[in-house]
Amino acid sequence: MREAHHLPLGSQVAHLAERIREATTSDEVADALTELTASHDGVLIALGEVLTATAAFYQDLGQASDPYTAKRLQYLAEHRLGVIWSDLAHIRDDLADRHQEHPQRRACTAEVGPDEREASAVCACPPPPPRLATSPAITLAAPAPAHRRR
Repeated sequence: MREAHHLPLGSQVAHLAERIREATTSDEVADALTELTASHDGVLIALGEVLTATAAFYQDLGQASDPYTAKRLQYLAEHRLGVIWSDLAHIRDDLADRHQEHPQRRACTAEVGPDEREASAVCACPPPPPRLATSPAITLAAPAPAHRRR
């Protein structure tokens, strides 16, 4: 696997999920969530900027549905994304305050015992938790179709 900073942006964000899946302490998860929720350069703040910029582009584009699309994007940026940011920031703060190891996870030391040949085949770490079915994180509602005049 390539280093996260050499990956495309979407893969870098997905790497945060992998870090959370592999985390053994509340501090590790809080650190990953900080990258999403940082108020100056977090992923969610940047996503809000993308939505706002796209809304501004749509506002005066000229088709009948464009102002609706602009308002919808602005609504998502100001109201829906804010709820996600707020919830994750509270969760991040709670986890950071706990300084707790997860009772079902422990770091894999990958140490090889004297009678073992490969660490990867004998690592005593518990298997990773099953991945939940994922759906797109944000689904934008398609704008109402514009009525065409003939």
